Amino acid sequence: MKYLKVYLKNYKADSILAPLFKMLEATFDLLVPIVVARIINVGIVNKDTGYILRCCGILILMALIGLACSFTAQYFAAKAAIGSTTGLRHMLFQHIQTLGFSEMDTIGTSTLITRMTSDLNQVQSGLNLFLRLFLRSPFIVFGAMIMAFTIDVKMALIFVVVIPLLSVIVFGIMWWTAPRYKKIQSRLDAVTKATRENLSGVRVIRAFGREDSEVEHFSEANDSLVDLQLHVGHISALMNPLAYVVVNIGIIAILYAGAGKVDGGVLLSGGIVALVNYMNQILVELVKLANLIVSISRALASLSRVEQVLDTKTAMTFPEKAVSGGQTGSSTATDQAAKTAIPRRTDFPSDHEAVRFENVGLTYAGASAESLTDISFCARKGQTIGVIGGTGSGKSSLVSLIPRFYDATSGQVSLMGQPIGTWDRETLRSQVAIVMQKAQLFAGTIRSNLLWGNPGATDEELWDALKTAQADDFVRAKGAGLDETVEQGGRNLSGGQRQRLTIARALVRKPQILILDDSASALDFATDAALRKALRQLPKEVTVFIVSQRTSSLQHADQILVLDDGHLVGCGSHRELLDTCSVYREIYESQFQKGDARQ
Repeated sequence: MKYLKVYLKNYKADSILAPLFKMLEATFDLLVPIVVARIINVGIVNKDTGYILRCCGILILMALIGLACSFTAQYFAAKAAIGSTTGLRHMLFQHIQTLGFSEMDTIGTSTLITRMTSDLNQVQSGLNLFLRLFLRSPFIVFGAMIMAFTIDVKMALIFVVVIPLLSVIVFGIMWWTAPRYKKIQSRLDAVTKATRENLSGVRVIRAFGREDSEVEHFSEANDSLVDLQLHVGHISALMNPLAYVVVNIGIIAILYAGAGKVDGGVLLSGGIVALVNYMNQILVELVKLANLIVSISRALASLSRVEQVLDTKTAMTFPEKAVSGGQTGSSTATDQAAKTAIPRRTDFPSDHEAVRFENVGLTYAGASAESLTDISFCARKGQTIGVIGGTGSGKSSLVSLIPRFYDATSGQVSLMGQPIGTWDRETLRSQVAIVMQKAQLFAGTIRSNLLWGNPGATDEELWDALKTAQADDFVRAKGAGLDETVEQGGRNLSGGQRQRLTIARALVRKPQILILDDSASALDFATDAALRKALRQLPKEVTVFIVSQRTSSLQHADQILVLDDGHLVGCGSHRELLDTCSVYREIYESQFQKGDARQ
C-alpha cells in the first residue's frame, strides 16, 4: 500500500466523501423497514389511506435521496480509484524505464505487461469497491441488529446468533480463496507470455507449420489458468447457498417465535415484517461484503505483485557528476550546460584511447556460466573495430558493455580513459550510439524516428545521416520524404530499409562511439560495401565497432576481435589473423574459396 498511498493522498476528500455518502444511503435503507412496519401497524390496521399515502411518499423521498447519495458516492469513489491507480500506473511505467537489462531479463516482459494492465485494473476495481462498501456493509449489518433490538430484545437474539454464523462462512471461504487469486495472476502471466510470443513470431510459426503445436501450447497454459479459476470459483460459489440457508433458518426462527408474540399481542405483525426485512438486509450486505473481500483480496494480491516490481532496484547506478574533458565535472543545475554539452572528441589527445577492456567477464543474471571471460583489448579514437565469431560466442554481449546496458561482473571497462562507472547516464549515452541486431522503429514518421537520435537536428543533418546510411534514395522516392508515415515496428518497410533507418538514427546523434551490432545483415553486398565506404568518411575521431558474420565487412578494420565461446581468441588486422587465428581463418575460408584466403 505504500506506493498507492502516495497518490491516494491526493484524493483525501473523495476518499472520505464516498463512504460518507454510502453511509447516508445506508441510513435510509435502515429506516425503510420501520416505515413499512408503521404502514402495516397503523395505516392498514386503521384503514387510514391518508397515512399510508404519506408513508409511501416518505419511502419514495428516501429512495430518491438514497439514489442521489449512491450516485454521488460512486462518483467520488471512481474519481479516487481511477486517479490514484493512474498515478500508480505512471509510477510503474517510469520505474520500468529505470530498470537495467538484467532486471528486465529476470522479471520478464510478459510479467511486466500483466502487472501494467491486469494487475492494476484489479487494484482499481478493488479500491473502488472498498471506498463504497467497506463502511456501508458493516454499518448495515450492525445497524440492522440494533434496530432489531428496538423492536424486540428477545427476537433480536436470533440476529446475535445468525450474524456470527454468516461471518464464519463468509470469512472462512475468503481465507481459503484469497491466496489462490495470487496464483491465478501468476498463471495469467504464462498466458500473456504465450500470447505475446505467438503474436510477435506469427510469421515464423506459419513458415514452419507450427500452428497446431502452438495452439496446443497456448491451450495448456490457458487450461491451467481456467482449472485454477474454476477450482476457486467452485469454493466461492458455496458462499451464497450456505449464507441463504443460515439466513432462511433465521427467518424461520423469527416467524416461529414471532407467531406466538403476535398471538399474545406482545408484538405487532409489522414488527415481524420489519425483522424479516432486516434479516434479508443482513444477508444481502454480508454477501456484498464477501464479494468485496474477495475483490480486495485479489486487489491486494495484484498490488503486491506491482510493488514487487517497484521494489526491484536496479543494480546499475549512475553518478550525479558527468565526465567532461577527461575529468569529473558537476552536472547540477548550475552546471547544466556541461551536462548537456557532451564531451567532444577534441577534448582528448589524438592518440587517447576510446574504449578499454581489462580482464572483463560477464555473467547474466540466473546464468550458470560466464558469457564473456577475461576479455582485454584497447580501441583508440578513430579506429574501426570489427567483432566476429560464431553464433553464441558473445559478440552482442561484448558491445552491450560499452553503453553500459550491462555491468561487467569482473574486470574493468573504461571509456575515454575513465572507468565507465564514473559516467552519468545522459553523458554516457550521448557518447555512444548503438544499432541493435533487430531494427526497431516506432509508429510515426521517418523524421520522428530519426529525431530520436537528436531532437534538435536540422533537416540537413537528417539527410546527411540518411546519405551515409545509404537510405536517402528510398526516402526521397517516398511521396512525403521525411514525413512519410512509419507504421508500428516499421512493418510498412522492408528489412533492409528498417536497418538503414536505424543506422541513420544513430548517426544523427553524432556519437564519439558508433556500434553496429550485426545491423547490416539484411543489406545486399553492394549496399553493405557502400555503407562501409561511407562510414570510413566519418570524422577521424569517431570510433566504430562493427559486429558482423561477414569477414568482407571487417577486412579493412584496424582491429578485429575474434570471439569463441566467450573468450577472445584473436585480436589484430585481417592479414595478421589469417596467419595467427585458426578460428578467424576457418570463418573466412567458409565464406571464400580457400585459394583466396590471403587476398
